[in-house]
Amino acid sequence: MAGKNNCKSLEMRCKLLKNNKYFTFFLPIKILFLRRNKTEDMATYKKRGHKPKTKAERRDAIEEQSKTAEVFNTLDEGASKTEEWVIRNQKYIFMVIGAVAVVVLGYLGYTKFIQEPKEVEAKNDMFLAQQYFDQAVNSTEKDSLFTLALNGSEGQFGMLDIISNHGSTKAGNMANYYAGMAYLNLKDYQNAIKYLSDFGSDDDALGPLAQGGIGDAFVQLNQPEDALDYYIKAAKLKTNNFTTPMFLMKAGIIAIQLEKNADALKYFKRIKEEFPNSTEAANVDLFIGQAESKTKN
Repeated sequence: MAGKNNCKSLEMRCKLLKNNKYFTFFLPIKILFLRRNKTEDMATYKKRGHKPKTKAERRDAIEEQSKTAEVFNTLDEGASKTEEWVIRNQKYIFMVIGAVAVVVLGYLGYTKFIQEPKEVEAKNDMFLAQQYFDQAVNSTEKDSLFTLALNGSEGQFGMLDIISNHGSTKAGNMANYYAGMAYLNLKDYQNAIKYLSDFGSDDDALGPLAQGGIGDAFVQLNQPEDALDYYIKAAKLKTNNFTTPMFLMKAGIIAIQLEKNADALKYFKRIKEEFPNSTEAANVDLFIGQAESKTKN
């Protein structure tokens, strides 16, 4: 009976709160919770079976009822404290909910109506410059085509225009890679480092190739220490059978030049052990032997 009375008192409190417009939508949930607990409690009694016959059984039944009452009292107190806290802070709660809704809707609106059209426009503007770059890779007239890729032609954007006008887009980021590689092929190593450093990607190949390209530029600028750092970064950035052994090999060669023979040996052995099917692995034994002889000396 104590549990039943407590349950009724909670339902009455919920009805009183019904006058508060902010709590109308909480009532069905709370009443359902109370009824479910009461139902489960009654089911427990039914499962336990028969009427108590002995004094011990009657004592156990009384203790069980007392425990049940305590449970409902605890639920009653917890619910009351929660209700009081929500009532006191309802203004701030709805302010926070409103602020979150504004941020989420603002982000979705910006992405849909501003960023997505920018991405499409940037990709279209970069189409011709990308064609020039792709042609330059396999052409004997590399310099002229790389220059066209950078500066554009026939009133169309080059990679530098894409970076300037669409820098916040994915195409603008990709243009940094194309520009950096174009400058590397044109032997403008400072600009190669600048644009490749501005490029960022999670791609398994492009990220390491950009870091390795910076290493190549530092080699040409006669800065082997810097080159070694970037080759190591390129090898570590993503592990795959293409870029990792490539830049481990370059790192090993520069390490030998810098008389860091133990490091060079480590890079060469990793190629042999971890990437035995790579192009670099075909000749890596020669480099291992060279590094080992220098290490002994």
